[in-house]
Amino acid sequence: MSNLTPADVDAVCDLVDNLCGICWDSSKAYLIESRLTNIFKRSGCANYVDFAQRVKANMLPALKSEVIDAVTTHETLWFRDNSPFEALKHKIFPELIDAKANSAFPKRFRIWSAACSTGQEPYSIAMTLADLVPDVHRWDVQIVGTDISPASVETASRGLYSEMEMGRGMDPQRLNKYFTKQGAQWKVRDEIRAMCSFSTRNLHDPYAGLGPFDVIFCRNVVIYFTAEDRKNIFNRMAQILQPNGWILVGSSESLGDMGPRWAPQFHCRANCYRPTMAGAPMAAIAR
Repeated sequence: MSNLTPADVDAVCDLVDNLCGICWDSSKAYLIESRLTNIFKRSGCANYVDFAQRVKANMLPALKSEVIDAVTTHETLWFRDNSPFEALKHKIFPELIDAKANSAFPKRFRIWSAACSTGQEPYSIAMTLADLVPDVHRWDVQIVGTDISPASVETASRGLYSEMEMGRGMDPQRLNKYFTKQGAQWKVRDEIRAMCSFSTRNLHDPYAGLGPFDVIFCRNVVIYFTAEDRKNIFNRMAQILQPNGWILVGSSESLGDMGPRWAPQFHCRANCYRPTMAGAPMAAIAR
């Protein structure tokens, strides 16, 4: 039986919203106990109300990042859902390459992996482009991976993964092509790592210094936010998207309620949007 008071739950839910923008309510009391109990005990606070106030006021700076790591979801794998990467390979990258062919920067690509967790998504994007363009190391490619969790960003920056992590979606061909064995772990090869950079960022904060991007991946993260925050985030992403750029979301997500320019496109079963496309149709479905 829970020892949390309603005041405890309200205080922690407010803290989670303040730190991460994640919408928790009284139904998430079990998450408070399962994810925060150990941190709370080490804090020396009398109760969760006191704990939440101290963390919010940055009076417990050492525990702040631990709270963020504890309440955020780190579920990830290589080439997750696969369909977005098939869309990149067969539709999005070929079209971008053709569109840029006569531009001032025909080999420049800018891609943002928002909420990149421990790096599997941005590295998967880099490998997809490397599969398509053998001399991609000579191109001007920047894949920006951001996440609110400092620990996740640190792992992504290292590019070093365990056998168990590699077993989650990585096929033998790419494993041998794009990784080197280091003891019991696997390290992303330099030519792939060179395309990727990582930093800590809260999606609710201003996007100053970001973009413009050709492609934005924002999958399975805004489902934890309020409807208002969700719309705000995607509208701000559209502002740093190149004309005719692409936004890819999770397979169960839909942005159709955001207006005509958010009409979905489906390529290789991936859920895609082109809010900056000139003359965007009310609905566009391709196979």
